[in-house]
Amino acid sequence: MIVAALTGYFTALSLILAIGAQNAFVLRQGLLGQHVLALCLFCALSDALLITLGVLGFGWLVSFSPAFPDIMALAGAGFLLVYGGLRFHAAWRGEYHPAGMAGTSRLWPTLLTAAALTWLNPHVYLDTLGLIGAVSTGFAGAAQKLVFALAAIAASFSFFFALGYGARLLQPIMQTANAWRLFDLLVGITMWLIAAGLVVSVL
Repeated sequence: MIVAALTGYFTALSLILAIGAQNAFVLRQGLLGQHVLALCLFCALSDALLITLGVLGFGWLVSFSPAFPDIMALAGAGFLLVYGGLRFHAAWRGEYHPAGMAGTSRLWPTLLTAAALTWLNPHVYLDTLGLIGAVSTGFAGAAQKLVFALAAIAASFSFFFALGYGARLLQPIMQTANAWRLFDLLVGITMWLIAAGLVVSVL
């Protein structure tokens, strides 16, 4: 049981730790102090659903339609290009977001953006339905698989809440317009690099 728990936790954590669009968005909202609880819950619960499906053996969903990965990749790339463009525009305008400026954006647009960054990312299906699902097959019996899945889900919850609320540690250096320009520029570059990678994967 201990081996199943440790394997599940660190397998999921190693996949989530990779810098991506979703993580950058959670970090940004954490710095702003906007809807952090709802956003972290949404991301973690989305992972929980996908991890559960993967462990239950639904990895075949990824390859159910030959065109599915390409469609998701192109849709995700399109969204990332738009979102990255918005961050470049914010950097150009020099929008200043003082730390603790909560409540300036509505909840539903924030969650819709998180949903797009999560569910339009084809890698999330490969990581959860594919890789985590495949690793879980190394454990026999329902009890071990349950422990593996719960540990993987715990890794997701601990990561997103640490990222969202830990962002406050960076607030002292995010008190100037130039700091936000640099941050938005880096987020925009990250979004466009990921989008380019998705497009290349289709070609």
